[in-house]
Amino acid sequence: MAGGTLGVAALADVAFAGLSNVSSLETAPFKQAPLPYDFAALEPSIDKMTMEIHYGKHHAAYVKNLNDAVKGTEFEKKSLEEIIKSISKAPTAIRNNGGGHWNHTFFWEVMGPKKGGAPKGAVADAINGQFGSFDKFKEEFGKAATTRFGSGWAWLVAKGGKLAVGSTPNQDNPLMDVSDVKGTPILGLDVWEHAYYLHYQNKRPDYIKAFWDVVNWDVVAEKLKKA
Repeated sequence: MAGGTLGVAALADVAFAGLSNVSSLETAPFKQAPLPYDFAALEPSIDKMTMEIHYGKHHAAYVKNLNDAVKGTEFEKKSLEEIIKSISKAPTAIRNNGGGHWNHTFFWEVMGPKKGGAPKGAVADAINGQFGSFDKFKEEFGKAATTRFGSGWAWLVAKGGKLAVGSTPNQDNPLMDVSDVKGTPILGLDVWEHAYYLHYQNKRPDYIKAFWDVVNWDVVAEKLKKA
């Protein structure tokens, strides 16, 4: 390097390194889908900075670590859902990061700007039939989210034509064969501190209450129909 400029060979090395990184990302089996809305779109329920860090740092790290964990193993050729459903056969790194990737992808989908309110149609009928009312469902879901000790998730799942509420620790989810709560998730809430601490500090119940203002019931309805 002379006069503050890169030589031809050095430029070639930099270009090759850049191409290698791009190639590595393109060939990785698991990828992070684009966020379906702007980082600030869920304010004031979920603030912009939390979304930037949550999606751009935490979720991205789960994807990277999952790709590193499956490299050269039998799991490299499997779909994420296949891995999740038989997670007891996977190493801890794949369980944690595979769960983190699946859970966060799901979480971004079930929220949206200018959403919230009460569900309608089939979702409302199912909730009312199972829990008696939407308010009673919110109370039970909120209890599952509030009482989950430490880090984890609260879920609404469909199974055998019925709905159920429960919670899982860490990055586990109801699709996993190791989960105490089993079924097809149709709604989920991340209650790890990184999901709310910047805005709500230790007030998890306030975060849970605000979540109802951004639930995308149209997506929940689609997931219920598929379940």
